[in-house]
Amino acid sequence: MKAYVLHDINDLRYDEVGIPECPKGWAIVQVKAAGICSSDIARVFTKGTYHFPTIPGHEFSGIVYSVSDTENEDWIGKRVGAFPLIPCRQCPQCKESHFEMCAHYDYIGSRRDGAFAEFVAVPVWNLVLLPDSISFEVAALLEPLSVGLHAVKIADVRTQDSVAIVGTGMIGISAAQWAKQRTTGKVVVIGRNETKRQIVESTGSPYEVRTSVTGKEYDVVIEAVGNPQSIDLAINMVHPGGTVVLMGNPSGDIHLNQNTYWRVLRKQLKLIGTWNSSYDGANPSDWTDAVSALSKGDVKVESLISNKLPQEHLMDGLKLMQSHVKPYCKVMTIWNS
Repeated sequence: MKAYVLHDINDLRYDEVGIPECPKGWAIVQVKAAGICSSDIARVFTKGTYHFPTIPGHEFSGIVYSVSDTENEDWIGKRVGAFPLIPCRQCPQCKESHFEMCAHYDYIGSRRDGAFAEFVAVPVWNLVLLPDSISFEVAALLEPLSVGLHAVKIADVRTQDSVAIVGTGMIGISAAQWAKQRTTGKVVVIGRNETKRQIVESTGSPYEVRTSVTGKEYDVVIEAVGNPQSIDLAINMVHPGGTVVLMGNPSGDIHLNQNTYWRVLRKQLKLIGTWNSSYDGANPSDWTDAVSALSKGDVKVESLISNKLPQEHLMDGLKLMQSHVKPYCKVMTIWNS
């Protein structure tokens, strides 16, 4: 099969490799669509993965091509998404079904080969059955959609809460849509400049450019960037006694100035961390909720796919996201096979 193989930092090659092995309890998925996550930019260009060579890619959908066990043969030919985190099932968090907090997890696309390839190996437990009403492109957004939903859930957004999301990436914009499902209060996406206004407003969310800590305060602020400036802004935007959810992957060490730290203490703010989403096979989870919402049209995500590229042009998408030469939201690669 053809696959993008990361041989070293900044050494991604479009190689001919073998179809992955299919251990007991696993399936081989023929990839139909794969999204590029901002974390993939760091993996490819600056930080690398956990070992080399690795095939990146963890946001994807496709069709089950084969399975290892006869009891799972009904999956063959099914349209699926996939939860990319593979839990150990043994740690205390896994024992309580908090698989997103697993202490010894594996991960498709960073710790093991992922979906920037024609085929990817996935445990059957991680497969998410798709209704025909959800396209492969939209299904490849299930991972970031579920992460955004998880942040809104743990923020405990209530009926009349005002909510601000700091960050204009796919996850931040989707979090605004989830928040609007839970509150009649104001929900706004905060950006640093005008470049993302059209993309944000296409989803029905208002957009506000804000770079200083002065201005309206909100009951809940979700930080979806991961740098010191955005975290400082989020903490200073929340009402006394309010909740800040930290969701953005850190760009480096995070330092708070003294006044911001005093605000956390003196205003009795609640700071909650999140990085993933809940999933438990066929049992109710963020993923099942996301599939249901997409099926009903409760969330609109098609407009968030700003760029669609043939899979053989994946590098063009990676370089677009690395350079920020023009506005984008979700860059999607498509397999036509």
